[in-house]
Amino acid sequence: MTYTTDEEKVEAIKAWWKANGAAVVAGVVLGLIAIFGWRAWINQRLQVAEQASSQFEQLLIAVRREDAAQANALADQLTEEFGSTSYASLGALVAARAAQASGDADTAMRHLERVLEKAPDPALERLAALSLARIQVAEGALDAAEATLKRYDDSPAFAGDFAAVRGDIAAARGNVDAARAAYEQAIAAGSGLAPLIELKLDNLPSAG
Repeated sequence: MTYTTDEEKVEAIKAWWKANGAAVVAGVVLGLIAIFGWRAWINQRLQVAEQASSQFEQLLIAVRREDAAQANALADQLTEEFGSTSYASLGALVAARAAQASGDADTAMRHLERVLEKAPDPALERLAALSLARIQVAEGALDAAEATLKRYDDSPAFAGDFAAVRGDIAAARGNVDAARAAYEQAIAAGSGLAPLIELKLDNLPSAG
């Protein structure tokens, strides 16, 4: 439409605004809410990450001091307050190792089972499963260790380490041939514990 006078243009603008003004304002408001809401969410996530990181550092200090009770308490707190972050899983893994080193296998397994329940990252889950299976083998819970491997041994990146634990289970059961095959598979798959596995292979009884 062509307007011949300024008055017609003004009236047309008024009419358009009357029909569409509310929608325009609503769109602007929603856009602002989205922008500020996103920024608030980002800030909140950063704050949570900073708090979780600080608590994780305190846990590491407790472990270095060999204060198992404090390490366990901090790991529990990390899980309760920051369970959706990787720090909670990392804290549980560290606390589990400290508990195992102090001879508290039950607490170590509790931490590791918690990681398996809540780990936000598959790699952390596999690390927890490996640690749990090793403790189960050490505690003589061979069936439980096998069940752990069956459930979590599905990643090529950890195939060598899982094979090594299968070797430990077979060796504990006196199945020398199966243990040797599993250890050899672990080495071929590039397990980071290859030197230790070589020693286990050398210590196996002769076949026959």
